[in-house]
Amino acid sequence: MAEVIIVKDQEEAGAVYGRAVADLIKAKPDAVLGLATGSSPLAAYRALARIIHDEHVDVSHVRGFALDEYLGIPLDHPQSYHSTIRRTVVEPLGMDPNLVYAPGDLLDGAPLSDGKRIAQAGPAYDRAIEKAGGIDVQILGIGTDGHVGFNEPGSSLASGTRVKTLAEQTRIDNARFFDDDIDKVPTHCITQGIGTILKAHHLVLLAFGSGKAKAVAETVEGGVSAFCPASALQLHPHATIIIDEAAASRLCHKAYYRYVYLHKPQWQGI
Repeated sequence: MAEVIIVKDQEEAGAVYGRAVADLIKAKPDAVLGLATGSSPLAAYRALARIIHDEHVDVSHVRGFALDEYLGIPLDHPQSYHSTIRRTVVEPLGMDPNLVYAPGDLLDGAPLSDGKRIAQAGPAYDRAIEKAGGIDVQILGIGTDGHVGFNEPGSSLASGTRVKTLAEQTRIDNARFFDDDIDKVPTHCITQGIGTILKAHHLVLLAFGSGKAKAVAETVEGGVSAFCPASALQLHPHATIIIDEAAASRLCHKAYYRYVYLHKPQWQGI
């Protein structure tokens, strides 16, 4: 079962993530971080950046792999995940940008019609992750429909990195990043698959707000199903789900999760 940590707010969640990842980097200077975009991870990245700077943690050899990327927009587009990861993670943490990769880096805005090139990019990305030794900690958000990365409901739980069509709800949710204009949101993406995500050594999923409560409940306490892709975290040997009170509101076993975390030995970390 995934470990569930219920916190008061995003800042507390960020502090839990930041401490764990900073300690990882101290122990393994060439750690491999799985990086996600969206609003949920931002407090976690801010907390990690503070610890890195306050404790003078060397991140010059830390590597990173982004979870996904839009198709059909250039890498230098302000809302491409290539650009977003550099703006929200690489620069604040002081990472070497040459050691951070996104699934679209091999494509650089290639048109969707360039099928052969796009089809080859997914397996190439998975091979690059394997060559790096695998991802040590993969941070994840969750969509209101239970998607992780851009693995929409119905995605294979064994899938690797590949091209997907974005669900209409995902495009609606992400329109806020495109001047609230859904017509500006790409219809396709390239994303790490559920199978790729499950290969990471440690998964950390963050979710905040009542809008995520149903998806969180299905992820943690529902059955494992391709129609709630995040439920695949139940299959992982080291998964941590950090949520606020609102996102936890539909869980049946909140008291148990709190009890377990309260009595957890400090040396275990998360």
